[in-house]
Amino acid sequence: MSAARSEGELWSRARRGDGDSFAVATGRYRRELEVHAYRMLGSAEDAEDIVQETFLRAWRKRETFRGQATLRAWLYGIATNASLDLLERRSRRLLPHLVSAPIDPETLPEPSRDISWVRGEMTWLEPYPDRLLDEVVSGEDPPDEAIVARETVELAFLVAIQQLPPRQRAVLILRDVIGWSARETAAMLEMSVVASNSALQRAREMLRDYPPERRDEWHREHRPDPREQEVLMRYMDAWKRTDLNALAALLKEDAQLTMPPTPGWFFGRDAILRFYARYPFRVGASEHLHTPTRANRQPAHAVWRRVQPDAPPKPFGIEVLRIEDGLIAEIHYFLQPELIGRFAIAPPA
Repeated sequence: MSAARSEGELWSRARRGDGDSFAVATGRYRRELEVHAYRMLGSAEDAEDIVQETFLRAWRKRETFRGQATLRAWLYGIATNASLDLLERRSRRLLPHLVSAPIDPETLPEPSRDISWVRGEMTWLEPYPDRLLDEVVSGEDPPDEAIVARETVELAFLVAIQQLPPRQRAVLILRDVIGWSARETAAMLEMSVVASNSALQRAREMLRDYPPERRDEWHREHRPDPREQEVLMRYMDAWKRTDLNALAALLKEDAQLTMPPTPGWFFGRDAILRFYARYPFRVGASEHLHTPTRANRQPAHAVWRRVQPDAPPKPFGIEVLRIEDGLIAEIHYFLQPELIGRFAIAPPA
């Protein structure tokens, strides 16, 4: 039996109220819909909630879907509109280097509480575990859909598209990432083809110069690079040995360090080294334990902190690196212990 026929029969039963058939028919798209919502929202937690809302709306509207498009396309439409509804109530998610000037490396950044200068409460971009992206790639999706799941999830891309107005962001993702036509996109978003094309043009123009040296890489397939893994291991070793010289050898001159949820960030190799020397390397780097992982198709590691010698280490955060030409260009240190649970990483012994 063909997959299309099987899905059609499942949906026929689902339309009559069979919850199990509905769950099977829609469940195969759960993870890729989550990745789509993550691109829209910049938050893995919000994306997970959007998938639940998508399935709830799909169940309520199940009798209206009769195969005019594919089930996948119909669900993407619901997920996109659910994301747009959420974005009406939420601020965009960025990273600190886009909302403030770098701070003095002699200063210890503090978590933001009231950042009224950024249009109310600021929420930061969150990393997305590669293990969840791999679930899409290893599933039963056609190859072209699997490739989409591997592309355009780097933090640089997410940061860039978060600066677009929500509807332009949706059009750009559907057209340039998912690969939909102007007519399909316009129908989904209930706009004219002319308006859809205009929104895409404005979105592309806004992103044209951000950042120019990386644009060509946003639409190519990313595979783990052994050289990136080597840099990650050397970086973790520099942490373990509190070796500033080893760290200096790994950083680009114009490297950046951000530490959400703190709004402060540091620009330049010298500033980063001065900060590490004054704070983490001086007051307890040996307490930090690292477990390598990957996030947003970039090298990363989970950080644990051993507060007491005989006690199990406590989760501390996720650190994601962007590497260019064998050197670290960006360090995004997400000081959010709860993220480690999403990455499903066991604490080091």
